[in-house]
Amino acid sequence: MGSDTVSQAALEAFGKVRLDEAANLIPGVTMGNSGGSRNERLIFVRGFDRFQVPLSIDGIRVYLPADNRLDYGRFLTPDVAEIQVAKGYASVLDGPGAMGGAINLVTRKPAKELEIEGRAEIDLDRNADYAGYTSFGLVGTKQGTWYAQASYARNVTDHWTLPASFVAKVPANEDGGDRDFSKSADSRVNLKAGFTPNATDEYSISYTHQEGTKNAPLHISDTSNASLRNWSWPYWDIESYYFLSTTALGDKATLKTRAYYSNYDNLLRSWDNRNQNSQALPRAFNSPYSDNAYGGSLQIDMNLVPQDRLSLAFHYRHDEHQETQTSRPDSVTPAPTVEPVQTSDERNWSMAAENRYAFTPQITLTLGISYDWRDTDRAQEYGVPAGQTGASRLYQFPLRNAEAVNGQGRLDWTGENGDKLYASVSSRARFPTLFERFSSQFGTAEPNPDLKPERAINYEVGGAKNFGALHVSGAVFVSRIKDALVSVRLASNRNQRVNIGSADYAGAEIATDYRLGDTLQVGGNYSYIHRSFDVGTAPIGGFIRQFQLTDVPDHKGFGYVSWKPLPGLELLPSVEWAGKRVTVTPATANNDVPVYYKTGRYVRADAKISYAVLPNVEVGAGVRNLFDEYYVLTDGFPEAGRSYFFSLRAKY
Repeated sequence: MGSDTVSQAALEAFGKVRLDEAANLIPGVTMGNSGGSRNERLIFVRGFDRFQVPLSIDGIRVYLPADNRLDYGRFLTPDVAEIQVAKGYASVLDGPGAMGGAINLVTRKPAKELEIEGRAEIDLDRNADYAGYTSFGLVGTKQGTWYAQASYARNVTDHWTLPASFVAKVPANEDGGDRDFSKSADSRVNLKAGFTPNATDEYSISYTHQEGTKNAPLHISDTSNASLRNWSWPYWDIESYYFLSTTALGDKATLKTRAYYSNYDNLLRSWDNRNQNSQALPRAFNSPYSDNAYGGSLQIDMNLVPQDRLSLAFHYRHDEHQETQTSRPDSVTPAPTVEPVQTSDERNWSMAAENRYAFTPQITLTLGISYDWRDTDRAQEYGVPAGQTGASRLYQFPLRNAEAVNGQGRLDWTGENGDKLYASVSSRARFPTLFERFSSQFGTAEPNPDLKPERAINYEVGGAKNFGALHVSGAVFVSRIKDALVSVRLASNRNQRVNIGSADYAGAEIATDYRLGDTLQVGGNYSYIHRSFDVGTAPIGGFIRQFQLTDVPDHKGFGYVSWKPLPGLELLPSVEWAGKRVTVTPATANNDVPVYYKTGRYVRADAKISYAVLPNVEVGAGVRNLFDEYYVLTDGFPEAGRSYFFSLRAKY
């Protein structure tokens, strides 16, 4: 396994169907859980969150225009050839927003005249009862100058069970056993076709359609009416069309293009009670989002002289967000209120240049610079504007544009046998989302259209070396964040986000793989990340609530052993462990004062056995969380206990 990538072979071997679990195999990358009423699966890259680390599929950005609250548990991996994670240093050529790194999913494409693959897996809970299934099918062909492929993946979680050691608290929202409201279903269709007229050029079109439905388990003990939300998502869908091309312009230049159109649709339903059968109370509502994005990029790579390559890139993206809400009756409004559609539009641009110069065949220097800017054309809201009175109405927020300059450099040395050393520095910014600038958060926050971009300066030194059958890679890194967004409490008793925070992240990573002949391979990785945060001084009229960085442990590790004692038979035990991480209680459970504390460290063991009954047919069985470890990633939301699975894979 590489330190910055996860291959499809590794995803299948370790049974990682969801993106958050798959990325967690990489050193410096941590899986998390947002908790709360949304209960989303998260990914942190060296401490940077989903707002600071863009997600792309085949280089096409996946961005939710309103708030970019990506739920990584909704992204399936069977049709992914490789997960690529850039940590700290992400090339400016790839587009804006990569403040702390970037994640790219490279989808599979056929390499043979006929490729057929099918997979099926059934999941059982701790009591060996049915808990869900995963299915995947792919058919593809590579025919001389063209190829085509279609794939379908589906993952259904009927439920999962809590560990046997779980003890319900008083008051309680959860009594143990099957975790209430843990049901979800996700599916993904991927169609692509390509034309390869020669050895250098390629033109492809792709279509992806992703559907999800989910519920949200409740905090196990917080029963306060202010924070207890019975929310569900009947649909959480993404649809994309995109075109990719690579064209050689003579023997000294290459042109790459991307063009895309994407739809993002989801519906949030708020219910009166945990039975989710009534929407009569004031807190009940239906809130649909309907978003779309289109754009593209051009990149030209020019070999000015054999040792010097200059690359120029231009990116454009247009985002449109539409929302409405149907609220239920209250004492003021006896009939349901249907808000008018509120629309927000933004355009993002980026121009980048990168030069890679080889001083010698072993030593190269890469320098990059980019200029990003954002034009906000419309930001509508329904309600009563701040400082005014009267009836609710559709109004426009003050509009503010933004710009940022980014720069980076990297020095690489490549020796014999794949040995490498490198040093890099990168200064990158990211623009605040519409949610961060304009959302009232159900009346608890004041908008701030004047928010500035956050910025991180990332420093890193690393390398890799082969000692015969042993491969070792590692890195040491420091990141300094300024103008970080912090929520302050105003005199009006509402919150507001402002640019006053600064932070320092520092750490180290090491990854090893050791192959002992053809039958035994061992490997693993370890990460250390320490984060400190200075919230600065609150603006006049406000104060900073107690604040700490959450969700990322100082220590995290993963190890595995692959043993093949007989032809076709593989035993694959693995273990992941993490130190304590800071989490926070809901404010409403403690008189509006959140309490920060550290969750316990944990060790989770998994195991899988697989056997090739025929050259192209493999059966497998395994167990997740073998010792039924009880552990918590965020306050009030324990993770799943022991579960079992049986799998079948056939390919041609």
